[in-house]
Amino acid sequence: MSDAPVKNERDTVRPAEASAINRREANAAPAEQSAPQPGKPTPRRRQRVRTGLFLLLPVLALAGAWLYVTGGQIVSTDNAYIQADRVGVSTDVAGIIASVEVTDNQAVTQGQVLFRLKPEPFQIALDSAKGQLGTVRNQILNLKASYNQALAEIEQAQTDIPYYQASFERQVKLIAVSAVSKTNYDDAKHALDSNRQKVAVAKAQAQTVLAQLGGHIETPVEQQPSYLQAQAAVDEAQRNLKSAVVRAPFDGIVTNVDSLKAGAYLQPPQSGFSLVSSDKLWIDASPKETELTYVHPGQSVDISVDSYPGVKWHGTVESISPASGSSFSLLPAQNTTGNWVKVVQRIPLRIRIDDAAGKPALRNGMSVVAEIDTGHARGLPFRGWFGHSSASRE
Repeated sequence: MSDAPVKNERDTVRPAEASAINRREANAAPAEQSAPQPGKPTPRRRQRVRTGLFLLLPVLALAGAWLYVTGGQIVSTDNAYIQADRVGVSTDVAGIIASVEVTDNQAVTQGQVLFRLKPEPFQIALDSAKGQLGTVRNQILNLKASYNQALAEIEQAQTDIPYYQASFERQVKLIAVSAVSKTNYDDAKHALDSNRQKVAVAKAQAQTVLAQLGGHIETPVEQQPSYLQAQAAVDEAQRNLKSAVVRAPFDGIVTNVDSLKAGAYLQPPQSGFSLVSSDKLWIDASPKETELTYVHPGQSVDISVDSYPGVKWHGTVESISPASGSSFSLLPAQNTTGNWVKVVQRIPLRIRIDDAAGKPALRNGMSVVAEIDTGHARGLPFRGWFGHSSASRE
């Protein structure tokens, strides 16, 4: 083999060809450097993006300003809860529970029997009151008869007075001529005085009976004061017997029924269990006082319940409390102390639910978000500045 060194291809080419190759390589290098790489933006494209962003900034600023000026009419608060009519079911008579007619969380209608007390004591009291009423009626009739008897005695005594008067006058004439004895004179005088006394006694008896009848003998028995009193006792006993059967005062759902058992002694004002209304619902909201500037009754409200995402209810602002919630607290804030700190107050307001029918069931105490449409946008902020400045100058 030959040991001669291998020469490069460029070493074997001619000088003219070598210069042509060098020119081609020099032209190819800038082309390779300027060729765009996939996924990498070109300088011209980057310039267009910067220009677009700078032009978009004023548009976004104007859009934000427009949203701010035309917005702010919705007052939203999540300090709101569903409320319902609720009552502790009880009765105003004491007694032993005979039976409980409902179960826990059962829906009931107005007038439905909830539980019963043993009726025997109330029935006995009613029978006794009725017996007393009959006795009073008989007493009134007896008094009327006594009054009529007294009138008859007065009339009889007054009829006899002329006879005894004439007999006494005859005795006076006869005793003057000594034609009769003194005894006959005394007997005639005594008979006249006794008859006059009978009239006075009968009149007194008649007045006594008339006073017991209320001063009016012609008043019917049913309108006499003693009869009315006895009748009231009967009505009270009848009411107690009726109250021994406890009924639902309104439609709703009973709860905590298991706390009342048959055989337990129920004494007012102890309640047996609770009844929560199923249709008389409203919302108690407590927005901040700074949010109530343009809120007033009658405004529409959009209601969202945490338990039912995506479902909307519509309501109306029904009323606004005349005082803050802290005004009714057991220990209100003492603002006269030296460590007083201003706290934004919350004003309760009541929202009526207008379209509860056909939607998921609402329950007392559920959390909601209420959005009140005040219809008043924020407007331009410098209006208030200018108004304040002009007012200050004045």
